[in-house]
Amino acid sequence: MTSGSAAASARHPDRYPGAPAGGPTLDNWQEPPNISWAFANLRELIPTAVVPRRFPPATPAATERLGSLAGKVPELARRLEDTYTDAFLVLHRNEVVAEYYRPGFAPDSPHLIMSVSKSLCGLTVGALVGDGRINPEAAVVDYVPELKGSVYDGPTVQQVLDMAIHIDYREDYLDPSAEVQKHDRSGGWRTRRDGDPAGTYAFLTTLRGNGTVGTFQYCSANTDVLAWIVESVTGLRYSEALAKYLWSRIGADHDASITVDHTGFGFANGGVSCTARDLARVGQLMLDGGMAPGGRVVPEHWVSSIFDGGDPLAMTAPYFTAIHPRGSYTRQWWCTGNERGVVLGIGIHGQSLWIDPQAGAVIVKLSSWPHPGTEALDRLQDGLLLDMSRALEQDW
Repeated sequence: MTSGSAAASARHPDRYPGAPAGGPTLDNWQEPPNISWAFANLRELIPTAVVPRRFPPATPAATERLGSLAGKVPELARRLEDTYTDAFLVLHRNEVVAEYYRPGFAPDSPHLIMSVSKSLCGLTVGALVGDGRINPEAAVVDYVPELKGSVYDGPTVQQVLDMAIHIDYREDYLDPSAEVQKHDRSGGWRTRRDGDPAGTYAFLTTLRGNGTVGTFQYCSANTDVLAWIVESVTGLRYSEALAKYLWSRIGADHDASITVDHTGFGFANGGVSCTARDLARVGQLMLDGGMAPGGRVVPEHWVSSIFDGGDPLAMTAPYFTAIHPRGSYTRQWWCTGNERGVVLGIGIHGQSLWIDPQAGAVIVKLSSWPHPGTEALDRLQDGLLLDMSRALEQDW
């Protein structure tokens, strides 16, 4: 584990080269003007564990940056700027055809991917399903008996994967009283308060609900429960399992990292940082039916189930269905239900891993929106990604 300072918020701002005047702290790094710097340098603020690659790093190849695609997508440069883009990469038929980085960012720069981390966790679980180590229909407490008496005492692993459990948990990133902020504080993303659980494991055991399942409720705690299941069946820390079952197999050029709490538990729901190019490799393995340079990662049926989508009738997130009216969620992936069959990983503040099977394309967009998300920014970003998908089919 590589440790960010436990007293990061007390550091003198000069200890953070390139950071805004005044310096980031645990309580303001997710806000302007610190967010752009922090998303690229989170290891300076929060303890992290390395998620190692297997292959030696490649020499970054020269690209045409936006190349001919700039002429095919209306006002591409302006739209990238308007959506606070830090990194943008287009992989078409397994070749990088366009790439853009804001000033100060580069192909080998890691970036926090927020809740796209959830989709990586879903693939790690899928790998263990393929190995026969996890049964999706088994009860969560069969794997993690410490969760008996919590909201997870009864639901199945599949229901956790699909976020189909009612939980007394508000995913309101701007409300200090919301459970998601208590989750952050327990996991080391914010300064702990008196009465907060001591670590993510302890926090998860406190969650309760009304006992109903089958309807979608987006809840970041679900992903950390999946990571706990992964640890239980493998005997590895989640960061080690993520490396063994996913990251070491995709042909990554660089190690990834994941933030960890004081117990060493990885923040599976949002704590992964990696390069845009390596994240695109995750999308490529989806297009390749679960295969990667290091061998099979997940069963082909796991990938096809994601592309088939979840139950649209269970989807209750108006911020998603307003843009994707046939949208659904399954196995920690968002499914648009659009005519192209696009699925994607989404993270707040503008992170996106967009996978278009019709175009044979993967688009990575890493951003630093000043707010966690708004419908206006969501529409701008998804419209840009959809236009890019369509452009890839023209004269190619």
